[in-house]
Amino acid sequence: MQRSKINKKTLAEAIKKNVKMALQEDIENIDLSSQLIEAKSSVRAYVKSKELAIIAGIPWFNSTFLILDPKVKIKWLVKEGEIVKKNQRLCEIYGKTRPILSGERVALNFLQTLSATSTITNQYVKAIANTPAKIFDTRKTIPGLRIAQKYAVTIGGGNNQRIGLFDQILIKENHIKASKKMGELLPLALKYLKNKDIQIEVENLDQLKKAIDLGFKNILLDNFNIKNLKKAVLLNKKRAILEASGNITFKNVKKIALTGVNRISLGSLTKNIKAIDLSMKIEAFKSL
Repeated sequence: MQRSKINKKTLAEAIKKNVKMALQEDIENIDLSSQLIEAKSSVRAYVKSKELAIIAGIPWFNSTFLILDPKVKIKWLVKEGEIVKKNQRLCEIYGKTRPILSGERVALNFLQTLSATSTITNQYVKAIANTPAKIFDTRKTIPGLRIAQKYAVTIGGGNNQRIGLFDQILIKENHIKASKKMGELLPLALKYLKNKDIQIEVENLDQLKKAIDLGFKNILLDNFNIKNLKKAVLLNKKRAILEASGNITFKNVKKIALTGVNRISLGSLTKNIKAIDLSMKIEAFKSL
């Protein structure tokens, strides 16, 4: 299974777009507070984590400061995807005071948000270790941060489901109700997507049997309990990829993985996150 569907070009474009929009939102044409500082002054600052986390978002962090001042120097003491401890120093920043102060909140916002996604993803990945199942994300992301959060999922060891409506077909309950012709949906879908990676959502075992009989090879089991997940796996006989989704928590994810499903997708990886507590401190100040 492919962990990430995000290529380097798409990632680079997302970083640039995200950072520019965030800086425009925060600064617009001027940072009034930083104007109180001498223009020629310089500082050395550092960022530390106030809790255990898996760091993700370094490219967004770096880009924030480099857009404001291409001469800023950032020395990272940890790597992307590294587990950091409480009070651990993550990086040191050297440069003019004004751009460093101006970029502080935007840079930390990216780092703490993406680290939150990578951290919770890794917790779920570890929870189902030594089972055949894999953790996947969903489209339930923060608006504007789709690529960033899906990138963070892979940093935490998870996998990307479809990036958006444009790269994979998922026939959900409302599509079926709107069409009223479930049997015609697969041949119609194949006209748009030739690689046959077409997924359909089912809500019970009868719908699952029908989906298998119709030839679907990728089936999402929506809100199935453990008992029915086991029945679904037996009914499937490895003919299709089965993905469990809905009401999945740390308490039941291992049991779900042990039913024999191939994939487990969770919207909580990207929508129910609690930002990692990070802070930036000025360590040395120099007025030139």
